[in-house]
Amino acid sequence: MTLNLSVLTPNRIVWDSEVEEIVLSTNSGQIGILPNHAPIATAVDIGILRIRLNDQWLTMALMGGFARIGNNEITVLVNDAEKGSDIDPQEAQQTLELAEANVKKAEGRRQKIEANLALRRARTRVEAINPIS
Repeated sequence: MTLNLSVLTPNRIVWDSEVEEIVLSTNSGQIGILPNHAPIATAVDIGILRIRLNDQWLTMALMGGFARIGNNEITVLVNDAEKGSDIDPQEAQQTLELAEANVKKAEGRRQKIEANLALRRARTRVEAINPIS
């Protein structure tokens, strides 16, 4: 038995196919979703979506949003998403280093909040590059 997973951003469909299992980062922690999961709606945190397909794990960086699960259908609506395999490792590492530097030099409450969010997004992209074996 499988699940139908759709990952959507405002600009595109990132994923729309059957999967065996997912692990989703929510605002209250990670949750695993298998076929026949109880219906839920949840906020999605900035973090990694792990997808099991054909007994292999794939990763995707999600940038916050919402998910709805029910009747073996999972719809994830997020601000942005990137498949781990589509992320350039060198560019992601440079972005992470820049974000870390920006956190250190941020002044004022707003700058600190924005710099910390950019750092979380950059860390998530770097983490998505290395799939689980």
